[in-house]
Amino acid sequence: MSVDTQAVATAEVGEHTLTGRVVSTKMNKTVTVAVERLIKHPQYGKYVRRTTKLMAHDEASECKEGDLVQIMSCRPLSRHKTWKLVQIVNRAEAR
Repeated sequence: MSVDTQAVATAEVGEHTLTGRVVSTKMNKTVTVAVERLIKHPQYGKYVRRTTKLMAHDEASECKEGDLVQIMSCRPLSRHKTWKLVQIVNRAEAR
């Protein structure tokens, strides 16, 4: 497999990444991330904010509530956990 073919194969598989805010760190090595998106209402045309909560694997338990993080889809790690932490984009302010 040449370098060009590998790049195409990687692009086809695709690593789905999302950015969201950590809302819970109560579980061991797991964080709950709220991902917001805007959708257009089919009838009225107004953009409505929708929130999805996803569980992500945090191996080092380095996240805190309020952190802005980037997560990537992965194989199922448990019943609800199919995402893993890629990086912490922005740390939350200490209160």
